[in-house]
Amino acid sequence: MFPAGAILLRNLSQRQPATAYTMTHPAVHEITATEEDRRQRLDMVLVRRLPQLSRSKIQSLVKTGRVTLQGAPVRSSDEVNPGDVFRVVEEPYKPPAGAHPEDIPLHILHEDEDLLVVNKPAGMVVHIGAGHEEGTLVNALLHHGGTLSAGSEEHRPGIVHRLDKETSGCIVVAKNDQTHASLSQCFADRQVKKTYLAIIRGRPRHVKGTIDLAIGRHPVQRQKMTPRRPPSGRDALTEYELLATRDGWTLIACMPHTGRTHQIRVHLQHLGHPIAGDPLYGKRDSFKRHLLHAWKLEFVHPRTGESMIFEAPLPADFGLVPLPPPKARSRS
Repeated sequence: MFPAGAILLRNLSQRQPATAYTMTHPAVHEITATEEDRRQRLDMVLVRRLPQLSRSKIQSLVKTGRVTLQGAPVRSSDEVNPGDVFRVVEEPYKPPAGAHPEDIPLHILHEDEDLLVVNKPAGMVVHIGAGHEEGTLVNALLHHGGTLSAGSEEHRPGIVHRLDKETSGCIVVAKNDQTHASLSQCFADRQVKKTYLAIIRGRPRHVKGTIDLAIGRHPVQRQKMTPRRPPSGRDALTEYELLATRDGWTLIACMPHTGRTHQIRVHLQHLGHPIAGDPLYGKRDSFKRHLLHAWKLEFVHPRTGESMIFEAPLPADFGLVPLPPPKARSRS
């Protein structure tokens, strides 16, 4: 959890489009010391006020002259007095090798100084990689401006979790390393609630159910996942609920408690009702993509402690089986 005092910082940076392979404009903060900061070390005060920066990063900024008091350089060990106004200039963000900003429209559901929640369209790859150096969510985020967390790997700045290329819907992006670490831990501890919608062929026997089936890499078709016993497979749990049926197709809500690769796709195939348009686990049919949508995302904001719920509108191809009104869903 971020300290409450952190909300006192004021971000003075101006968001501007970045140029390909160049660094974005650095974030600039003004920190005014309060009575509770009296006679405390400067680096400790700044760590509390700028929780997205580690103490070693703060000390590095001080050492390189990026922290000033009335225009004069300071030392990390300096004692702070109430009313002191410190100017902190972060190092410019350098896009990862191979990544460059692209002017790609983003449907942003929420944005604050710590994170964004984006409604990712179907067909967009989340991060750059072999064969995907353009048109990714990362390329779009770099053009959007501001800062992104370093991420777990160089080519995945800001990316806390992933969605398959053809899966649309909610994805959260971290703007700083502290937020990234906090959100990653929430996902690992299964404290993030995810609700997906899918359209499947036919209608399962039970209106509600739980699929508890370990998943691992297919021993021959390496691009696929398949049910496998431990240790080759990892535990995977998905709850589901039928919402509506029309013309032989069913709209189903899936709530995964784990985050295995292709988890919902594999579990629904095991149920005997693969996702419509999924050529890997079912049939492509006449659909342009598999009909899976990350509908809702619920988590506690790392800084404020506020419970947040985001919902991504259903894309047009989900009109095959419209979502019923809320009161009618329990009668599906």
